[in-house]
Amino acid sequence: MLKKLNQLFPLSLKMLTMKLSSFIILLILLCADVIAQESKNITLLYRWHEDSLITNSSNVRYSGCWGFERNGMEYAMIGSTEGSHFFKLDNEENKLVPVDFVEGKFVSTMVIHREFKTFGNYAYATCDEGSSSLQIIDLSYLPDSVVKVVDIQDERFGKIHNLFIDTANALLYTCLVTPFSGGNAQSIIPMRVFSLNDPLDPQLLWEGPSDIPEVHDCYVRNNIAILNCGMDGLRVYDFSNPSSPIYKSNLTFYQDQGYNHQGWLTPDGNTYVFADETNGKRVKKCKLEDDLSIEVQVSFGTEWENGSIPHNIMCSNEFAFIAYYNEGLRVFDLRYGTPKEIAHYDTYPEENIFKMNGAWGVYSQYSSGRIIISDRQYGLFLFAFNKEIFLDLPDTDQFTVYPNPVFEGETVLLRAPKDENSEFNVELLSADGKKLIEFDVIGQSFCEIPMSYAPGTYFLKFTYENYLGDAILETKKLIIQN
Repeated sequence: MLKKLNQLFPLSLKMLTMKLSSFIILLILLCADVIAQESKNITLLYRWHEDSLITNSSNVRYSGCWGFERNGMEYAMIGSTEGSHFFKLDNEENKLVPVDFVEGKFVSTMVIHREFKTFGNYAYATCDEGSSSLQIIDLSYLPDSVVKVVDIQDERFGKIHNLFIDTANALLYTCLVTPFSGGNAQSIIPMRVFSLNDPLDPQLLWEGPSDIPEVHDCYVRNNIAILNCGMDGLRVYDFSNPSSPIYKSNLTFYQDQGYNHQGWLTPDGNTYVFADETNGKRVKKCKLEDDLSIEVQVSFGTEWENGSIPHNIMCSNEFAFIAYYNEGLRVFDLRYGTPKEIAHYDTYPEENIFKMNGAWGVYSQYSSGRIIISDRQYGLFLFAFNKEIFLDLPDTDQFTVYPNPVFEGETVLLRAPKDENSEFNVELLSADGKKLIEFDVIGQSFCEIPMSYAPGTYFLKFTYENYLGDAILETKKLIIQN
């Protein structure tokens, strides 16, 4: 039980030295509406779910998620079998506070796919099942409520598999569109591009490409669109003239190829990371060249040898945040030749031969650094990830102690070698060998210790097991100065 507690809450000296009774520990666990799963370097802050939502025997109630910020507050949304759920991210208690709900045009246990994006004062919600529509939702009434202002099902919109908005150019990209005419579904169109000059009345500018059956998803920045085309790989277009885009390049064949599903471009524009939604296929890290061609540099992933499937990705310049079916949230450091997994939280407790349960969507661009994951069975998860640890501390073959020397009253950061150990023991000893504190770190490869001791020389002892199961003892000198 203590191990689960450490996985759910961040380590601190105060918590480590408190004499918690078993009653208090039990109370904390019972009050936390969470699933204590395998985790490393991720703190689960909150989970929202609603068992009353309709579902079938698969227990799939949820699909895509998205995040946005308004007036200094952070918000989240998630799709369900019944519609779109909106939340405020509480800053004091780190909770997901329900704000409002918008019922979908099509409500059914068949609904397994809703997606969202935001533009200005509006959220755009899609669904890919039944008699669906594009719903446009006014966000200007937040934090109190949201209001559905437009529900479009016509020759422009109907079922939509995915969407992306180039906010700088007010362009809405919709993927795998099934428009309606006279209440009847028409033929599927790979992709349609609309002007959002009037955000409530999107105007069709282009549809295509005509030579492939689908565009499953896309990423667009400054009119450059990278299209995920299923079994036809990747394509890149320049939409500077959105009514007549220019084809720039493709990646039709590549090693370890599967169903090309979704990808994300790093903010610096240098690295594109995409996933193939196929059992056992790895994630691809690519270079986007100046001529807009794409070259796969390396493949990486989690449990791919056992048939795992990556689903949706978001990236910073340093990290890839991946919603992995069955495997939960996985964070990879992109600064390595082959990206290294440095953090994870498994949102899906079961193990199943079917590999498309569990985590679906991810949003990692909040100013606070928090992350949300939507899980098909278990709802919306809110996480904390301390990226500064990995940006500020060097990754070495030994325990890192930073800063060292340290000023009295400052906090020392400790990081395990190569982040390979997420369970280790720490002792702080005085110069004469007196043990001052001792604690176990569980579920993290790092920890923090406030140095509220007199200036002088101290020693940190680390005990952990290597990959062979051998006990390893490592000692570091620590200097506290005035």
